[in-house]
Amino acid sequence: MPQVPQTFFDALAVRTWCGLALRALGRAREEIDAINVYPVADGDTGTNLYLTVESAATAVEAVFTGHAAGSAPDGIPSLADAARAMAHGALIGARGNSGTILAQLLRGMAQVLAVEGESPHTDAAGLSLALRQAADAARRAVAHPVEGTVLSVASAAADAAAGAEGDCGTVAKAAYRGACEALDATPGQLAVLKRAGVVDAGGRGLVAVLAALVETFTGETPVFEGRHRDSGGVRVGVPAAVRTAGPDAPADSCADDGAACDGPAFEVIYLLEAEDAAVDRLRQRLDALGDSLVVVGGDGLWNVHVHVNDAGAAVEAGVEAGRPYRIRITHFGADDVHARGAERVPRERVQRAVVAVVPGEGLAGLYAEAGATTVLARPGEPPASGELVQAVRRAHAREVVLLPNDADLRHTAAAAAEQARAEGIRVALIPTRSAVQGIAALAVHQPDRRFDEDVVSMTSAAGATRYAEVTVAEHQSWTMAGICQAGDVLGLVDGDVAVIGADVTATAETVLDRMLAAGGELVTLVLGDDAPEDVAERLQTRVREAYLAVDTVVYHGGRQGALLLIGVE
Repeated sequence: MPQVPQTFFDALAVRTWCGLALRALGRAREEIDAINVYPVADGDTGTNLYLTVESAATAVEAVFTGHAAGSAPDGIPSLADAARAMAHGALIGARGNSGTILAQLLRGMAQVLAVEGESPHTDAAGLSLALRQAADAARRAVAHPVEGTVLSVASAAADAAAGAEGDCGTVAKAAYRGACEALDATPGQLAVLKRAGVVDAGGRGLVAVLAALVETFTGETPVFEGRHRDSGGVRVGVPAAVRTAGPDAPADSCADDGAACDGPAFEVIYLLEAEDAAVDRLRQRLDALGDSLVVVGGDGLWNVHVHVNDAGAAVEAGVEAGRPYRIRITHFGADDVHARGAERVPRERVQRAVVAVVPGEGLAGLYAEAGATTVLARPGEPPASGELVQAVRRAHAREVVLLPNDADLRHTAAAAAEQARAEGIRVALIPTRSAVQGIAALAVHQPDRRFDEDVVSMTSAAGATRYAEVTVAEHQSWTMAGICQAGDVLGLVDGDVAVIGADVTATAETVLDRMLAAGGELVTLVLGDDAPEDVAERLQTRVREAYLAVDTVVYHGGRQGALLLIGVE
């Protein structure tokens, strides 16, 4: 059905724009992934932008649904409500370097569109001002802005919009043309793009988003009559070099563009609840730890993105600043780290990687330091299969071992594995039901042996590990151990409630005794943030005094849902 163009930038325009941008990025995702060579050639910029806009669009739809079910006369939210929802959705769903910058671009626009005392509609002048605020806000959010990136494209779009006269459609078309011209220029601004024969991937994504803005106000998909006119099905604004040189194009030298030949090993992303002053200090600390630092947000909620060698230190810096959550830590393969290298190293996949779902930021750091790509499972927010597929892609390996670490995620992980296999990746799903089983599997992982042998060894180690958790009941319920009341301490062994108690430490000791009654050589304790301070020491003493030749290891899991995870191998 043809799109009805919007006359003003109102709530309906925000909704339409988000939907069209999501569709545009869906069509361009693979193309954008293929030209992703900066700052790390990890082939996921298109996917990250798509997921970021998907989160923004979902948030906007939720606002419309809420107003339709409420008492609003026409069931339509205000522009301010829709713009704030768009910005907030993008902020909490931002992925990767480009997705985080896009979230700040949308936030900058919302700062203009959602000002107090706004008129019901925003005209062309308001749209132009919003695009300028977006570009400036995004540039301020990046610790070390680099020209030839999405920042250059956003600035050019804002400059072009400022010189346009007419309605919102005229301003949107001017911004789009300015963005396309800036995108064409990116290979001349950034040597790594010129060597690979591509334009900036993040900038290409922004062009797609601005094309959707034009369609929102004109009803027509724009065709830029510029140096790279659309022809033969090739999307607008992408030079011919993009179609002939993919991400496997060799790199000559990294010395001439100022980039280090070796990049950090991890990408760390998290949401952070913190005050402005604490975030200022966080920026300084993370800037010293790594590169590609982008911190976006405000009003107490931030999205932090950085590339570092010490993932744990990046998370700890967030803990000192406030409350980090939704932590994602990705281990770049050797090919990604050296993608800017001077040895003309082709961008090849690593042979094998491990992708694991983990329940807390502490374990995310532990798994990442062991070389795994992690997906954080927030309490009450299990990851979708799409998140797992994205993690498998980010691992950039020919063979992947997938550890769901939760019995409830087995079907989700199976669906993700099937999709990854359809993309040519060999995936083995080990049905780990707890993070402690995943730790046991990761401990025996040997990427240099045959894939089948490695999978069998990891599966055996996981299967030989009994698992338990200590948590607090949220409501009255029937259990295998009887009826529990809200506030009771529950000890679950292998997924079933085995102990109902009133004290966390006493319940944990009872659970541990039951597990060790069948024997064991190693006890693994993973402490949540709300666990009693002395519980680890009490349990270690219990093991040392009552069970000879049994070792104990303690990890801090952070906000992992359960007070305590226990593993017995």
